[in-house]
Amino acid sequence: MGVSKRHIHSVGVNQLADLAKVLSHPARISILNYIGDCEGCLCKDIATTIRLSQPTTSQHLQVIKNSGLLKSHFEGKSQYYTINKDRLSKLKELFHDFFETAEQKCC
Repeated sequence: MGVSKRHIHSVGVNQLADLAKVLSHPARISILNYIGDCEGCLCKDIATTIRLSQPTTSQHLQVIKNSGLLKSHFEGKSQYYTINKDRLSKLKELFHDFFETAEQKCC
């Protein structure tokens, strides 16, 4: 793979690309959809619902969490995941701006 040239692109473009990578896997989209319906979800419950192994689900959760789209907290030994609504709003804003700009240029 070639050398990354992220520095030549705007912060917004890089943020959108990073978040788009998170959404590029169907399991991660399923996880986000499921967590969106919960006030706090455990990895084992998520894994059962989306029918993936717990280690695989945990790996996807880590990718999503690293993007900032998830928050987590411990209650005892259990880690609960919730959607980071501020980051989700930023994602929506980035996608909206991207599509609005693309439509203006092509139409």
